[in-house]
Amino acid sequence: MTENSTKARDQAESAFSRTQTQFMARNRTISEIDAVAAEREAKTRRLRELRLEKEAAATVKAAVTGKSAKR
Repeated sequence: MTENSTKARDQAESAFSRTQTQFMARNRTISEIDAVAAEREAKTRRLRELRLEKEAAATVKAAVTGKSAKR
């Protein structure tokens, strides 16, 4: 009976270990995806700010020179 109990315990531990490994891999993947998304959002925000600054500068320049801001 001890042999069956030990075998069942080993199987249960093995199954738990596989499940835990899958869970950890999933969490690591999700963390990587979140990091990439955060980097993309930061870059998009920075580029948007630069574009708006450039458009504002073009508008000011056009107002000073009396020309249209867009060509």
